[in-house]
Amino acid sequence: MSPTQPEGGPLPGAGELPGAVRASSGSPPGFPSGSPPGSSARPFCVYLHVPYCRVRCGYCDFNTYTNLNMGPGASAGDFVDTLAGELALAGAAMDRAGLPRRQARTVFVGGGTPTVLPAADLVRMLDLVRRTWGLAPGAEVTTEANPETVDERYLATLARAGFTRVSIGMQSAVPRVLAVLDRTHTPERVPLVVDWARRAGLSTSLDLIYGAPGESMGDWRRSLEAAIGIGPDHISAYALVIEEGTRMWGRVRRGELPMPSDDDEAAKYEVADAVLAGAGYRWYEISNWARPGAECRHNEAYWRDWDWYGAGPGAHSHLGDVRMWDVKHPVAWAGRVAAGRLPVAGHEVIDAQARELERVMLGIRMREGLDLAGLGGGEEDDDGGARGGGAAGPGRVPERTGPGRAPEGAGPGLTERTGPGRTPSRLVPVVARLVADGLLQPDAALRGRAVLTLRGRLMADAVTRALV
Repeated sequence: MSPTQPEGGPLPGAGELPGAVRASSGSPPGFPSGSPPGSSARPFCVYLHVPYCRVRCGYCDFNTYTNLNMGPGASAGDFVDTLAGELALAGAAMDRAGLPRRQARTVFVGGGTPTVLPAADLVRMLDLVRRTWGLAPGAEVTTEANPETVDERYLATLARAGFTRVSIGMQSAVPRVLAVLDRTHTPERVPLVVDWARRAGLSTSLDLIYGAPGESMGDWRRSLEAAIGIGPDHISAYALVIEEGTRMWGRVRRGELPMPSDDDEAAKYEVADAVLAGAGYRWYEISNWARPGAECRHNEAYWRDWDWYGAGPGAHSHLGDVRMWDVKHPVAWAGRVAAGRLPVAGHEVIDAQARELERVMLGIRMREGLDLAGLGGGEEDDDGGARGGGAAGPGRVPERTGPGRAPEGAGPGLTERTGPGRTPSRLVPVVARLVADGLLQPDAALRGRAVLTLRGRLMADAVTRALV
């Protein structure tokens, strides 16, 4: 089962993009200074979703299909041709909507397992992006890969075509844990793939999952140490979430597997942060660590609120204040494209309150945190600070226990240093409480920034609710 798509209406008219795609077209907060000419517009990225997969893992809730033959236009062999049709329709629709022409700063080919397709197909997909929007100088181009689906020649072909990164699904170094995840690859193949990628000049990333039923702390340390021993440039570590409708969810309902424990996953996160930091990897987003300079710009684009167009079955797009999602099934997707219709199943236009929630919820996850002076929605209160509205809209923040009451006397010094003109006045006691609870770094708060502590990373949702 794939995740349920959000509720939303069809595109207006004959499938035109709403005018709200032009909202917030300037550079977002956090866009680096010294960017190339023509970068005054919000940076633009492209995500290409390949829905086919060699095997469906038990925890998978992505829009993936192991059937590679779904009829004309929808089969794996036809995918690139149909994708070409969608990108042509998307480029024309964005032009008609008055969006500025922007070269892609990042391209991410995900899925599914994109590398079940021939390397030549991925090369063609990148060429389509070049023809539609162009690639910015120094653009980051990534593909996900299952270690069983690539070899040295495959990776060298991608590198020659302009790919710069490969993200390899490792998940665990422990065969027993992989079996629980229904993950079928040979752990010993992962270091070979990383070595081949390195020889081809590609930056490398390994993806890990922690919290699988039955995974001990020793198992998790073994996976971390194995990943570090392989020596990738970047490591992602995600807590296992068992979504309703997945095969693993069925096993949990039948009592065959226990649900992951929040306490166990929190302890494993703390171990991951310590072990990875000791090996020279620095966290830059809650679930991602990298050697200096090897941060994934695709990840950063998402958390920093850049624009992106998502193409392929079920792919999501983020353009200004508009959120869109393609039809999920490859057959329906291909049918729309063949009919000359942008294959968008629905869209929504978010309001100012929802955008602020989204901005805080995403941005607080980054290592540099958020500028406190920019919080609160921009409305001035009587004391000269900014006053924001409540959280609303599509960005749901899970209900968790929020920070406790600040100890008496914890706030005066902070109040004096972050008062009106620096931190919105209504947020001064909030920030003081978050600091006292060990969720925000005190030195950063005194400088006017909300930066998560290690404990704060584990409770980022609570921090978000407090700040909005």
